[in-house]
Amino acid sequence: MPTRQVVFALITFFHDLFTVAWIGGLFALALVVLPVALRTWGRGPETKRLMDAIQRRLSPLAYVSIVGLAVTGVLLARRNPAYGGLFSFANPYSTVLSLKHILVLLMVAVALLRSVALRTTGQARRAGQPQPQALERLRGALLYLNLALGVLVLLLSGFSAALAAGAPPV
Repeated sequence: MPTRQVVFALITFFHDLFTVAWIGGLFALALVVLPVALRTWGRGPETKRLMDAIQRRLSPLAYVSIVGLAVTGVLLARRNPAYGGLFSFANPYSTVLSLKHILVLLMVAVALLRSVALRTTGQARRAGQPQPQALERLRGALLYLNLALGVLVLLLSGFSAALAAGAPPV
């Protein structure tokens, strides 16, 4: 296999791995861990401790994935001759890619906002202060919002792959 193909395969592999780590973590947290914790302990301190511990463990993985996705994404996008540049709407491929990048930026903003909310609730807990229920609800809403954005990013990834491949042999 030529070196260029090996490099492309490795870049694609890492892009997919970073995607799985970030969006897969959101899926697991939102659709498995949180519902089970709530069903088991309700909205009590056990659930909050568990979710805080999981979030502290997942956050560095998510941030590494965000950086990795940015690097590998640029390398993958530039490989396609239809790529018109960052946030270009010059053709269907660039338009889909730009929409995907806008959603990813929204996901990053939501992740950062969620981290701030997590830090605030953790500081309140350590100080022995009661936690505002509104902040807890916001954290949950941001989790589900990021999951929905992640699903849309994956959908746009499918469309960009289809546009990059040209007419499929179906």
